[in-house]
Amino acid sequence: MTIEWRYTTHRGLSVLSLSGYLGADAVGRFSGAVGWVLARGTGPVVLDLTSLRGWSAGGQLAVTAAARRLANEGRGLELAAIPADGSLVPTGDNPQIPVHCDLPTALATHHHRGDELREWCSDDWPGARSSTNPPRN
Repeated sequence: MTIEWRYTTHRGLSVLSLSGYLGADAVGRFSGAVGWVLARGTGPVVLDLTSLRGWSAGGQLAVTAAARRLANEGRGLELAAIPADGSLVPTGDNPQIPVHCDLPTALATHHHRGDELREWCSDDWPGARSSTNPPRN
């Protein structure tokens, strides 16, 4: 089982949403999505885990690695709606990762209305696509 992702840009903020299960077999795909984020956005990145069914310790470590990767580019990572156990495997050298109870709360923290400027997603993203970028034919 792997993940699907949706990336949206906002003014000064990016949101990377995941669905599926972030386990060892999905780490490469997640890392690729983070690369997509780095190439196309600015400002902090909210990792929206609302549709994530769960994550392994390796998946959690991939999130902390993403936080370091973003920090190296001067961007922060924040989490929204982490899976049920509410934990993140800490490592000694990771940057601070703020955690929000849900995506609207994370957006409100940035005084953001939630309007999307641009969207990209993996082919099998289960959610609706914005009118900004309708499905490909």
